[in-house]
Formats: sequence, C-alpha cells, structure tokens
Amino acid sequence: MKNVKANLALLTANTIYGLNYVIAKGIMPDYLMPKAIIFIRVSVTVMVFGILHFILPKEKVEKRDLFKLAVCAVFGVAINQILFFEGLNLSTPINASIIITVIPVLILIFAHFILKERITTLKVIGIILGASGAMMVILASGSGNFSGNTLLGNLMIFTNAASWALYLVLIKPLMEKYDSVTVMKWVFFFGLIIVFPFTFRSFTASAFTAIPLNIWMSVAFVVFGATIIAYFLNNYSLKTVSPSVNGIYIYLQPLIASFVAVLFGKDELTVTDVIAAILIMAGVYLVTRPKKNRNILLLSN
Repeated sequence: MKNVKANLALLTANTIYGLNYVIAKGIMPDYLMPKAIIFIRVSVTVMVFGILHFILPKEKVEKRDLFKLAVCAVFGVAINQILFFEGLNLSTPINASIIITVIPVLILIFAHFILKERITTLKVIGIILGASGAMMVILASGSGNFSGNTLLGNLMIFTNAASWALYLVLIKPLMEKYDSVTVMKWVFFFGLIIVFPFTFRSFTASAFTAIPLNIWMSVAFVVFGATIIAYFLNNYSLKTVSPSVNGIYIYLQPLIASFVAVLFGKDELTVTDVIAAILIMAGVYLVTRPKKNRNILLLSN
C-alpha cells in the first residue's frame, strides 16, 4: 500500500510539473520577472508550513540534520528555482523539456556514489526507454532551439536539473527519518534565507496592480501547485521509493502535457504519442519493479 501511495504521489506531482513549463512561461517576463516569482513562491510556502508548524505536533530535529536540511535547501530551493525560472525566461519550454530528461541519469549516478544504490541493467534500460519516449513527445511538438540565443538559458536549466537530481538524493535519508511537513518547513525556511538577497528587490519592483486575473491564477498554480503540493508529494514519495524511482517519473511530464492538450481539444492523439506512451510506461515499470537478485550489476562497490 505504501508503494501504491508513493507512486500515486509521484504521478500527481509530475502531472503538475508537466503543466508548469507552459504556465510559468506565460507569466514571464511580461508580468513578473523570474526572481519575483521565486520570492513569492518560496515565501508563501514558508508561511503555509509555518502555519502547519503551529497546528501539527512538533517534531524535534537534530542539530546535525539542520545543517543537512540547509544544504538540501541550497540545491532543492535556491539553485533549483533560481536557475529554472531564469533559464526558462531565456530559453523555451521545449528546450527545458529536452534538457530535464537528463535528471534520471544524474540521479542514478549521484545515488550510486552517495547512497550506494546499485546501478542495474533494468534501471539503465528503463531510463533509456523512458528518455526515448519523452524525446518523441517533445520533438513531435516542435524542435529545440540550442543556438547561441538560448545558450545561457539552456546552461541554467541543465544546472537546475543537476541540482534537483542531487537534492532528491540528499533529501532521501532525511525523509526516512522525519515527517514530510517537518522537512518541507526547514528546507523552505533555509531556502528563503538564501534566496532573499537575490529576489526581494525584483519582488518590490514588480507592478502588481497591472497583473490581470488570469495571470494571478497562473501565479497561484505555480505557488500552490508546482511548489507546495508537488514538492510535498515528491518528498513524501521518498519515504518509500528510491530517488531513481522518483526520477523516472519525470519522463511522464511531456506525455501528460500532451494528453492534457488532446483532452482540451488543442492537439490530436497521434501514433507517435501512443508509441511514446508505451516506451515511457515500460521504462517506468522496469525502474519501479521490485528488486530481484537476478539483476545484473553494471557497477558495484
């Protein structure tokens, strides 16, 4: 049952993330600059979990773990969010979707060296299948632009991807030790301290009165959906599943975004979409299936 809940949490989180690329891009830079969005995103999350802190039973955190949570905040909040929004502002949603396919590969590498998680043949095959399916969906919707005009943005998104992969690996032991709300509270508290000097000026310089209601709805989705809910569900899943299992679900993001477009009549279901869905589902199955002794190790300690 725990595995089922963890996988449902990941499915929900990545559905939200799949929609976030287009929704967040629609806010920038015409209405809010990236750093202003980050300040709103992080500060509201801190307030929400601060309220939960006073409502729910308190959980004491060891001092050495507070330092670890601060490190997680650097990679999971500060670097991750600043470079994602700044990079997306300078790049395109398609470029970002292509670049983030590297996350499961980086998770596999980081988890091997930090958590001693074994790299198996099935995991590698699963990641290759998932990446192939994701790329089919992404490239079918348009070609990526990796010219000099978007180079800086693309580099930022790649660094964001590496930072997120490292965060998922580093937060795993803490999620096994503490409640999800406790971890979220501390990670975003430290995250706000780190991003405040870089984002507050942009926030105060924003023309909030000129922002229409539909854009405020997009901001609300980014804050409550892609931050509070999706981060929480991602962290919650790590209580049960490995970072590699968490990472493979990223390949569902472009597929989910494509299916939502079909659902609302903005796109049509194609043979490519069906083949991509089969590849992604096969990849997810191979990575999430229970461990068996017959798995061949590609790397071992």
